[in-house]
Amino acid sequence: MELGLVGLGKMGGNMRERIRRAGHTVVGYDRNPDLADVHSLEELVGKLSGPRVVWVMVPAGAATQSTIDELAELLQPGDVVVDGGNSRWTDDEKHAEELAAKGIGFVDCGVSGGVWGLENGYALMYGGDAENVAKVQPVFDALKPEGSFGAVHAGKVGAGHFAKMVHNGIEYAMMQAYAEGWELLEKVDSVTDVREVFRSWQEGTVIRSWLLDLAVNALDEDEHLDRLKGFAQDSGEGRWTVEAAIDNAVPLPAITASLFARFASRQEDSPQMKMVAALRNQFGGHAVETK
Repeated sequence: MELGLVGLGKMGGNMRERIRRAGHTVVGYDRNPDLADVHSLEELVGKLSGPRVVWVMVPAGAATQSTIDELAELLQPGDVVVDGGNSRWTDDEKHAEELAAKGIGFVDCGVSGGVWGLENGYALMYGGDAENVAKVQPVFDALKPEGSFGAVHAGKVGAGHFAKMVHNGIEYAMMQAYAEGWELLEKVDSVTDVREVFRSWQEGTVIRSWLLDLAVNALDEDEHLDRLKGFAQDSGEGRWTVEAAIDNAVPLPAITASLFARFASRQEDSPQMKMVAALRNQFGGHAVETK
């Protein structure tokens, strides 16, 4: 099938390549002309045959809104827009309503996989009407990991981004747990090789995971994380998860504490946040602050 892809950064560029490897045609647009296949959204839409599918991979908020506003004027009834960025789920209904007024479908899709997704595949959580999802399904199949798992039609519009938000909240808590354990191991005199302790956990333990593998990668690159500052940003989705928990009276003590720990990292050089920063860099290519 044909796909228009808007936003060719660290995620979008690799997604374009993975979709092309699956045999589909991708027309990509980015504000950086060195990355783009076309020079405007209008040119992108003009190169696609109807019914068109245009996937948006730009920063959440104003950038996504302006892109969808422009596409609403360029696309035709029966076309579909997919928001694959980290948009807040509350924006999805607004976008769906705006596009539906012009007969254009909307699907929201949470995407996980970071810089490793090109080779490993991307975990996909999408929401929207079955008719619109079906038009995008070949792309979902191209992006997902091999096998039976890794993609889900989570529900109606907004469900995909809500599921991805909760996924990221869980990710916060898991990273915090590894970081706290790492700092404690580093602190005591009796443990003389913390990196190898972490490596030993990669097989046969109940806490083995891809995040643990990435922690070992980070320690192989910088055994005591001496080159990093104990400062970790938050993407916003941890905050949204906690806010949703408050709205629904659901207790999230571990996720909330992990979010607050990141806030604390901006007030001091936290050893734990060195590990959190290292993990964010490993899986997503997020920037770190060095000493």
